[in-house]
Amino acid sequence: MRFPFLRAGTMAVLAAFFGVFAQAQFGAPAENSAFSIAQAQLIQPQELNRLLHAGGADKPLVLQVGSRVLFAQAHIAGSEYVGPGSQPEGLQQLKTRVSMLPRKTFIVLYCGCCPWNRCPNIAPAIRLLHDLGFTRVKALYLADNLGTDWVEKGFPVERSR
Repeated sequence: MRFPFLRAGTMAVLAAFFGVFAQAQFGAPAENSAFSIAQAQLIQPQELNRLLHAGGADKPLVLQVGSRVLFAQAHIAGSEYVGPGSQPEGLQQLKTRVSMLPRKTFIVLYCGCCPWNRCPNIAPAIRLLHDLGFTRVKALYLADNLGTDWVEKGFPVERSR
């Protein structure tokens, strides 16, 4: 559902509020829910775009943990596909990809297949990286999906061949 009179920032605040409200009403979010990811572990699209353009030591490794079809259609420029975070084989691919990296590597995970509150992939992937000892992991907060929250904002994308 779209509300053209509300800006993206307002929608993010409302989503966070209702997530907290739901948690207060119904207990902690499910382990695989994107709402289980702490606010401090989130990065906004404009901040990630800034970091990617700035380069240098703060440029993160960006990994897509969602659908291969979505990745082929359009993905964040320079990002890598590692498989769906909701599937054991996707988590194994993620584990393999990061196995040789220093545990202080800055990693940003994203999915973008569906609205944040329904994403099945991001929470298991971020939890795996924390369990492996990675200390600089963020989840890209895409309130609606990659198309709305990244592509339509004019941030750089690539398409697979």
